[in-house]
Amino acid sequence: MSQTLETVPYVDLNKYAGKWYEIASFPQRFQKGCNATTAEYTVTDKGFVIVENRCNKDSINGKPSYIKGKAFVVENSGNAKLKVQFFWPFKGKYWIIDLADDYSYAVVGHPNRNYLWILSRTATMNDATYQQIISRIKEKGFDISKLKRTTQK
Repeated sequence: MSQTLETVPYVDLNKYAGKWYEIASFPQRFQKGCNATTAEYTVTDKGFVIVENRCNKDSINGKPSYIKGKAFVVENSGNAKLKVQFFWPFKGKYWIIDLADDYSYAVVGHPNRNYLWILSRTATMNDATYQQIISRIKEKGFDISKLKRTTQK
């Protein structure tokens, strides 16, 4: 897919900060066995965002797993492109490609379209909203057959 992945024009990081629930994602090796996955973002005064990802391994009440990283805003991206670092020196692209006006949901992708996360402020998402997001993701060139729903409490 040669079409460049479009991000949202602007993200207010202070509104984006806080806790998000993973509704669905493209399964990744580093998230294997994860249930009840959440991400929490904290804006620092040092110009980066603290990223804290949590999940329960192998079952909804499984052993808690936690990883902390940093996200750096890509210049001139309207805060819609970040580089996330969990293991120095590796930085992953974190592009916000869909965002509710009220910041109730967000979709994060990677320009190679092999990574995708649908995030919500609540542990569940109404199906109509979910289906609308799916159709927009498909238009952006993602293979939605790879999408897997995340089990939440």
